[in-house]
Amino acid sequence: MLLSDFDFDLPEDRIATRPARPRSSARLLVAEGPATHDAVVRDLPDWLRPGDRLVLNDTRVIPARLSGTRRRDGPEGPTEARIEVTLLEPQADGSWGALVKPLKKLREGEEVIFSEDLSATLEGKEDGQARLRFNLSGEDFDAALAEAGAMPLPPYIAAKRPADARDKEDYQTIWARRSGAVAAPTASLHFDAPLLEALKARGVTFSHVTLHVGAGTFLPVKVEDVTTHKMHAEWGEVSAEAAEEIAATRAAGGRIIPVGTTALRLIESAARETGAIAPFAGETDIFIYPGFTFRVTDALMTNFHLPKSTLMMLVAALMGRERILEIYGHAIAERYRFFSYGDASLLIP
Repeated sequence: MLLSDFDFDLPEDRIATRPARPRSSARLLVAEGPATHDAVVRDLPDWLRPGDRLVLNDTRVIPARLSGTRRRDGPEGPTEARIEVTLLEPQADGSWGALVKPLKKLREGEEVIFSEDLSATLEGKEDGQARLRFNLSGEDFDAALAEAGAMPLPPYIAAKRPADARDKEDYQTIWARRSGAVAAPTASLHFDAPLLEALKARGVTFSHVTLHVGAGTFLPVKVEDVTTHKMHAEWGEVSAEAAEEIAATRAAGGRIIPVGTTALRLIESAARETGAIAPFAGETDIFIYPGFTFRVTDALMTNFHLPKSTLMMLVAALMGRERILEIYGHAIAERYRFFSYGDASLLIP
């Protein structure tokens, strides 16, 4: 299975840099078996059945991009350097893994000042990543980070414009609860309160799970034989309550439809041991590509993904490679908007 099997030509102008407003006014491509339909996200209840269950990722994106200053006293007086930091994940000892640019301008033990309240000290470097220790923790850290940090927009948006105040709202789901992600579960960004009410009225139910999306989600696949690619690990949890709800829905004949590839990867991780959904807490590096046997997922709502990405492989596993390339061809021809702030698809094998 070659990387080139998951490639397609995407015109640059199809990449969305702002989301649709209101959220549920984005377009929705519905692929049901061999049929393809053009709809709008607010029509989603029409495509679901009473008794279906949507699985929602309740991770909360932290404003993980920080810009700060390193000051150093030298023989010719004090010098300053601009330091850009992207937080990756908290460590068990309370420090943070981070990407630092330029890392070579920072020595161990040196401090970077981000705001009047927030600073961090470099504790170590490994494999091009830094380990930072902040001067604050808990709610004090959260408050100072909210003030000083910017949303960690995906590289393909950040290359076109800087993050701004609008992104703090736009790049967060309306049910975000548990802080820890450095990327949003973007299919969930299409939901607003009226859509949730319409889904409830339709008889659709919801379960919340947590997968803290890491920056590794944007790493390119560098091997030509995709089966040898090593996935990054991310922390997730399926509570006993969510596992019971999902199992009960399946037993009653309802469909399990994760909203986003993150929710899908998590529930499939939770079913790996026994083949049935079970409570789960810990890291998962599950890699889903064609040939994968889905244990829990009946359909998927997701955005449109990068060529040659692991997410493209995941949707190909669900729908079949030929079919997904056909769906993407339709989306490009019909001018759907792609990636994190783009339009949505409902994929029903």
